[in-house]
Amino acid sequence: MKIEGQGQLLRIFVGENDTWDSLPLYEAIVLEARQAGLAGATVLRGFTGFGANSRIHTTKVLRLSEDLPVVVEIVDNEAKIQAILPVIEKMVTEGLITLEKVTVIAYRHSNGGGSDPGD
Repeated sequence: MKIEGQGQLLRIFVGENDTWDSLPLYEAIVLEARQAGLAGATVLRGFTGFGANSRIHTTKVLRLSEDLPVVVEIVDNEAKIQAILPVIEKMVTEGLITLEKVTVIAYRHSNGGGSDPGD
């Protein structure tokens, strides 16, 4: 798969404990993206954050949270992102979804057995 030039970044902010069909929501989103043939998805776990209810979620020892912020990022061309967006909107019942235009500088993978950051 080759992506270059203009693309879109789909960013989904959810809670670590959010679920979809008995899976963690972030995992379900990644599986949907893979099934849809998108270039890749990355899940980032936050150290600290708050959402619409303004409740702080943090990894600090004295305020250990079990529902840390999680961000799923997916970059692909606009058509593929727009195609999966309705599915993602159904899955995310609480959270934030954003879109940004991005310029893809490089999208590479090795054919060997090496480490692939998006794999």
